[in-house]
Amino acid sequence: MFISKLSRLGAQAFKGLSKAPLTIRPKRSFFPIVQKDYLEPASCKLFSTTAIGNSQENEESRKISVTFFDKDGEQEIKVPVGMSMLEAAHENDIELEGACEGSLACSTCHVIVMDVEQYNKLEDPTDEENDMLDLAFGLTETSRLGCQVIAKPELDGLRLALPAATRNFAVDGYKPKPH
Repeated sequence: MFISKLSRLGAQAFKGLSKAPLTIRPKRSFFPIVQKDYLEPASCKLFSTTAIGNSQENEESRKISVTFFDKDGEQEIKVPVGMSMLEAAHENDIELEGACEGSLACSTCHVIVMDVEQYNKLEDPTDEENDMLDLAFGLTETSRLGCQVIAKPELDGLRLALPAATRNFAVDGYKPKPH
């Protein structure tokens, strides 16, 4: 009942707006105006928060070094600050599964932080992450889910080991039957 009253009120407001005359302002606005195939500058000055200088140097300073260890050896990569280790592994063709695509619904992106000092710099795992870690193969004291480990400057030099196997309960070709 409340929704129907609300929709009638909205319809009445829309009718009232459609009867109002359309006014066009010939003066400059705060936004650029397209005239004669070029943009006319706006009346206010625009600014950028992007630093001016060597952008490649800035890019490198916002990346950390992470080394992944697996059965084939080790691979060192540069990871942008703010990116999860799952995303970084996928971008660099490292075999870290991530069946749930980082939605914290599986344990297939399980990684083992090799240095206790680095592990202690991570935020504490949430209850949801701990629940998923309980299902992980080869769980250790320094285990984390790769989707929950986010790159930050103090983690530069992070070393992660990939377990020998994962537990994926929805394997390829499996089709659940409806209840």
